[in-house]
Amino acid sequence: MPAGPKPARIVRCPKCNAAIPWSTDNPYRPFCSKRCKLIDLGQWATGAYRVPEQESDSGSDQDKEISASPNFS
Repeated sequence: MPAGPKPARIVRCPKCNAAIPWSTDNPYRPFCSKRCKLIDLGQWATGAYRVPEQESDSGSDQDKEISASPNFS
């Protein structure tokens, strides 16, 4: 007996935590709505999300000279 289509997996919206089916029918995946998607985009644009910088342990003088060079781009 052939199995029917699998039920859509339920996931949580990363913004509002609403339970939504993971489906290609949702153009805003992984968000539940256009509103949540735009809120998240706005937070990226304002710098609310960012990867923290790691401090360099070497601290070599050569690295400082290269970054201070006017020809360094």
